[in-house]
Amino acid sequence: MTTAALLDAPARSYVVHQPGPGRFPLVGAPVVVSSADHPGVLRVAGDLRADLHRVTGVQPALGHDTIPAGADPIIVGTLGRSPLIDRIVARGRLDVGDLAGRWETTVEQVVDDPLPGVARAFVIAGSDQRGTIFGAYDLAREIGVSPWHFWDDVPVERRDDLYVLPGRHSQGTPAVRYRGIFINDENPSTGTWAPGFFGPGKAPGHPGGLTSSYYAKVFETMLRLKANYLWPAVWGRAFAEDDPANHAVASYYGIVIGTSHEAPMMRGIEEWNRNPTGTGEWSFRRNAAAITEYWRAGARRMAVQDVEGVITLGMRGTGDVSLPDGDGVDLMREIIDSQRRILGETGLLGRPQVQTLYKEVQRYWDDGYRPPDDVTVVFCDDNWGNLRRLPEAGLPSRSGGYGLYYHFDYVGGGRNYKWADTINLTNTWEQLNLAYASGVDRLWMVNVGDLKNEEMPTQFFLDYAWNPADWPVERLGEWTRRYAAENFGAELAPEIAALLDAYGHLQSRRKPELLNRRIVLSGDRVLYDDEASPFSLVNYGELDRVTQDWIELAHRSEQLRERVGGEWQDAYFQLVHYQIKDTAILYELRRAQFTNLAYAAQGRAATNRLADLAERLFAEDQAMSDFYNNVLAGGKWCGWQIQPKIGYGDVARYGPDAPWQQPERDAIALPDEIYPHLRRITVPEAADMGVALDGGDPAVLPELSPWQSGPDPFIEVYNRGGTPFRFEITADQDWVRVEPGEGVVDEQLRATVTVDWRHAPPGRTDVPITVIGGGRAVVVHAPIDNPQVAPAGFLEAGGCVAIEADHYDGMAGRWRLLPGIGRTGNGLTPLGDDARLDYLMTLTTAGPVRITAYLSPRNNVRATGGLRYAIAVDGQEAQVVDVIEATGADDGEMNLPWARHTSDNINTTTTTHRIDRPGLHTLTFRALDPTIVVQRLVVDTGGVRDSYLGPPESLRV
Repeated sequence: MTTAALLDAPARSYVVHQPGPGRFPLVGAPVVVSSADHPGVLRVAGDLRADLHRVTGVQPALGHDTIPAGADPIIVGTLGRSPLIDRIVARGRLDVGDLAGRWETTVEQVVDDPLPGVARAFVIAGSDQRGTIFGAYDLAREIGVSPWHFWDDVPVERRDDLYVLPGRHSQGTPAVRYRGIFINDENPSTGTWAPGFFGPGKAPGHPGGLTSSYYAKVFETMLRLKANYLWPAVWGRAFAEDDPANHAVASYYGIVIGTSHEAPMMRGIEEWNRNPTGTGEWSFRRNAAAITEYWRAGARRMAVQDVEGVITLGMRGTGDVSLPDGDGVDLMREIIDSQRRILGETGLLGRPQVQTLYKEVQRYWDDGYRPPDDVTVVFCDDNWGNLRRLPEAGLPSRSGGYGLYYHFDYVGGGRNYKWADTINLTNTWEQLNLAYASGVDRLWMVNVGDLKNEEMPTQFFLDYAWNPADWPVERLGEWTRRYAAENFGAELAPEIAALLDAYGHLQSRRKPELLNRRIVLSGDRVLYDDEASPFSLVNYGELDRVTQDWIELAHRSEQLRERVGGEWQDAYFQLVHYQIKDTAILYELRRAQFTNLAYAAQGRAATNRLADLAERLFAEDQAMSDFYNNVLAGGKWCGWQIQPKIGYGDVARYGPDAPWQQPERDAIALPDEIYPHLRRITVPEAADMGVALDGGDPAVLPELSPWQSGPDPFIEVYNRGGTPFRFEITADQDWVRVEPGEGVVDEQLRATVTVDWRHAPPGRTDVPITVIGGGRAVVVHAPIDNPQVAPAGFLEAGGCVAIEADHYDGMAGRWRLLPGIGRTGNGLTPLGDDARLDYLMTLTTAGPVRITAYLSPRNNVRATGGLRYAIAVDGQEAQVVDVIEATGADDGEMNLPWARHTSDNINTTTTTHRIDRPGLHTLTFRALDPTIVVQRLVVDTGGVRDSYLGPPESLRV
């Protein structure tokens, strides 16, 4: 392999723990840097020395320019800036022909006889300042220092022996030039914790600002993750004013500073709010002179302080909204022309510039406006991880290229999601891969909220931006194992990675903040109810099933926690256990809460017990937060874990924004204020029998079939009084069994209904079942279907067939498997034309059927005719569905259909087909647009019951 090819190859581990031929010993090796190098390189040399000390227990010397006599040093330096590196190159000991002129590239190499009197050295040479910094921090990661050592208290494993393998090592040149994070939505967590930990801000009247001490920790972590670009926090904060040292510290670390989409010309919008000029109105039409001067001051400050930055152009309304002046193209052209004149006046016109097509700003692009060619056009997601637009293949190339703005955290409709990491890595991979393949490679920015709590997706985002070729979708599991090993060691890494993968999959079903919002279609309208569970309490055992998934995951985490070493307990709690365990508590709380409300409506004696359980679970959640804030890491994170997640939707208490905006705190910290509010009832003393059926129908059970894939249906006998009573259940046919058939009910009891299929008659039968108890008799009905057609493929039962997309019987064209992207399984996306999937199914009925396609909630990124698929049965004429047109979703307006799709993390559309006969049939799905992601298909022959995830997958022969 050539040197150039090596620089572009996937990185491999180059530090080992055993000596061997040509291996360079790191323990005790002095770190040497030239005093003429960049300040950021001098600083990182000190960090590398400290990291080596932490791992080995041996404090290496730190030298500037001079190498201790007889020592084999670690030499850190920048090509063309470090005389040490340049002398090694001049002596012909280090080939940098492919290093010079490259962006942020490093070579690490054991070099013999690098300088006179030096036998050997391990050389870390960078093409530029950040290349050198990244090389030094890469060595720190290789010896076992996690990038999250500060933010998550990850310790190091002590090593007595560390050796660098001989040869030439490199992480290559980054695929994306600017790779950054946006600290945003930072109240209440960062906004409370940081001033207490680092001290208040230094702007007069604004003590809640974030200081350079805070940002130094952010910058260090960014560089350890190979990020180079920051949008600073904006909620009532001004980076340049809260601490006058902020810009200088960014330069010292080598971080590129930008501003968000609402803050042009290197000035955060809070600066305008604090220092209005003229009329103070943020309107270019009515206050252009004052605004222009405001922008000019920002440009002058950037020039005088020599800030390395990316300059945001354009304009949005203050408060992250659209302009009050309207959205005409002529106005936007005038705004950007004015900004470019200012950049010319201040000598900044050659600096990187961007226009971010966020929300309504995309309309300018769609209406034909194109910023100057050297301006990077930044495309955005819809705030929920679904890209809105990408450059068309036929567009002329831009010297400024294209960028991406993405979200792991969001404040806005359909509801804030800020509390915990809820990111599905496969979903993120698919969208990032699509962007990169579309030529979006100049700049990638991701909103990470507080940064802490979004560690894993942030690291993945930055790793993928560095080199997408390293991480095809087939290697996502390996990436998670590496992440786990980097923080907890190789032994536990597979089990921790399995927990994290399962966590991301379960969280992708629905954000925790949305567990008390049910969104439904009513005709052509979308309605939401913030006093209902999205998961069905009665159909398919759905709420019980999803809650049990979380309980089992939390149990696995608790078992693994017992095996984690004592030093790693704090890190495990922060990076793994807290979000798993507390989400499980939240699901249990919601189950108890909504069951309590349902029981209260039925007058069940168990109602108050469920209210008590919900309050205990609320107290358990609060105890988790209390431990985080006051005990974890010796109280280091005091004030951090205070993000509300339970009280959303209480309009009476929090006003009209309550459906989407966070409450002031979780249930006012009082369990009797959990929203929706718990109910308690007065239970009479006398026994009073009630009967409830699986499926929620008051008189008819779900259909029983030998082909059913789910659990057997049940009859629930409950008490509305305080006195126990005896009950008896008998079926009209002896081949229908109910167990238990008799007993005593204190509060309630479930009896399972089964069929002895050896004696059941063919076809459909209705069997009455009588329940007697508490002085009452209730007759319910069990519909029985014993099919008489040969079973093949997926089998109809209970009036439906449910199919996971990747369980196809035939395929044409090329498809990519997306593991775990679906709410209930995997997904498939086409890779070319004529992409077809065939599914065999046996139906027991004929006539009209409804087929629902469950697709990932994508937007039409190509702006060319929608997002379409075609579907047919048995070769009939295919029905073509445009999922955007059919659902009325508008990501630009963020309307209710769009809010439903993003909140539910699914887009469902339904077509009607006619089946000519019972028996074997073929369902064919074709993807007509390349960004379709199909998760599952459900055929409703008349029995599909309302649920969030849809029926469990059907039995398959």
